[in-house]
Amino acid sequence: MTANKPKVLISDKMSPQAEAIFKNRGVEVIVKTDLKPEELVSALNDVDGLAIRSSTKVTADILKAAKNLKVIGRAGIGVDNVDVPAATATGVVVMNTPFGNSITTAEHTIAMLMSLARQIPQANASTHAGKWEKSKYMGQELFGKTLGVIGCGNIGAIVADRALGLKMKVVAFDPFLSAERAVELGVEKAELEDVLTRADFITLHTPMTDSTRGIINKAAIAKMKKGVRLINCARGGLIVEADLKEALDSGHVAGAALDVFEEEPAKANPLFGHENVICTPHLGASTVEAQENVALQVAEQMADFLLQGAVANAVNMPSVSAEDAPKLKPYMKLAEQLGSFAGQLAEADTQEIQIEYEGLVAGLNTRPLTALVLAGFLKPSMEGVNIVSAPARAKERGMTVAETKREKSKDFLTLVRVTVTGKSGSHSVAGTIFSGEQPRLVAVDNVPVEAQLDGEMLFIKNLDKPGLVGAVGTLLGNANVNIADFNLGRIPGKNMAIALISVDTSVDAKILAAIDALEQVEVAKILRF
Repeated sequence: MTANKPKVLISDKMSPQAEAIFKNRGVEVIVKTDLKPEELVSALNDVDGLAIRSSTKVTADILKAAKNLKVIGRAGIGVDNVDVPAATATGVVVMNTPFGNSITTAEHTIAMLMSLARQIPQANASTHAGKWEKSKYMGQELFGKTLGVIGCGNIGAIVADRALGLKMKVVAFDPFLSAERAVELGVEKAELEDVLTRADFITLHTPMTDSTRGIINKAAIAKMKKGVRLINCARGGLIVEADLKEALDSGHVAGAALDVFEEEPAKANPLFGHENVICTPHLGASTVEAQENVALQVAEQMADFLLQGAVANAVNMPSVSAEDAPKLKPYMKLAEQLGSFAGQLAEADTQEIQIEYEGLVAGLNTRPLTALVLAGFLKPSMEGVNIVSAPARAKERGMTVAETKREKSKDFLTLVRVTVTGKSGSHSVAGTIFSGEQPRLVAVDNVPVEAQLDGEMLFIKNLDKPGLVGAVGTLLGNANVNIADFNLGRIPGKNMAIALISVDTSVDAKILAAIDALEQVEVAKILRF
């Protein structure tokens, strides 16, 4: 922290109460909005914190130039306008306010649903134009209709609750929605294909991941009822817009209400002007209450960090109190890496996560570490998860999370072991701290193997037979993939071995398939840290 009074720049329009909170807490505030990139760099010259909404774009170049910047606070949930990896590399904490606008976004979805059912925007424009087209705008009742919710997390669950209040039937697809959680919400848990074929209205509430990008495409639309209506207030890329337009033109899809688009700001779009499409300019979080809430929250969080060292709702580092931070710091990276390793090994049916703390670490406050293990585990399949939201997200998925502490460790002064269990089996990874601060993997599935987890790594579980090293090395060499480090582990007499290979360049799917096809290989995966 700076020796003098910390200084914060507010570079986007937000509630005046945010500025008041900073000043009342003893933080100097500068308010300058609508800055060009070069003006932002200049304004950040001696600033400790940057408070933003969605307009300010914080690029790697800006972060590199902002030598004194320590924290960026986003008044809202999305941090797409911040280069988070670059912020992490330069030591800048990025915070958001993940729960301040959930109700607002859910309410906007319901407003779009009702507008779509009754064609309110079109009828409004027609009436303003002096027409009286009462018979043209024949609507649909929502009562008794089936709403398909794709993604039943925080916002999706609120939408489902409001729809049930309208006496709709709700079927929900979410691979991580437990049967118990579905009963609690009052929705029917269903597979994606069932939702597509049964729903009269479909609303999207999933994060943007590799598995959800373009989830509504030509093939998905073909499975839907003729006359289905779609709502998207989540992420623009979830819908293939060209496929939606084709379905609207043919009449298979009766209407769509969109708050988000593949490219934003959306000044031009093939769906604009279509008579059966309702569009709003990403207004999901745009209410007075939501903007007030997120502005107050981000100001409090940033002030706590700058004055006390406390970190809350950080997307690129764990949240800890100022007192615990020095003690936990060496274990934070280890916990996230072990969780990430387990998450990349495990299948989607994980039901239980067991975290064991042995030796020195068992005497610490391990709650932040457990949350960080969960965040690492969930990140490969969930957008925007962090140490604050991870425990709740794990609970939503029906996971049982358990901690075990032992004062002594058999082989190490300090050890963290993560075991994940699902219907398809279990995996375990264990790690320790070397030289007081270096995280190191020491075992996978009870096979001793020492490795530093970094960058892209090739994980191989194989029968302990001659020839594997040479065969893998040949395949990688022929593909011009350089091996940076090669770590082997085995249990004598168990006929099982593990290899962790760090590579300088990516291993493509073809090479991975060739390695997986080797006779002695049981599992071959690419891991990224």
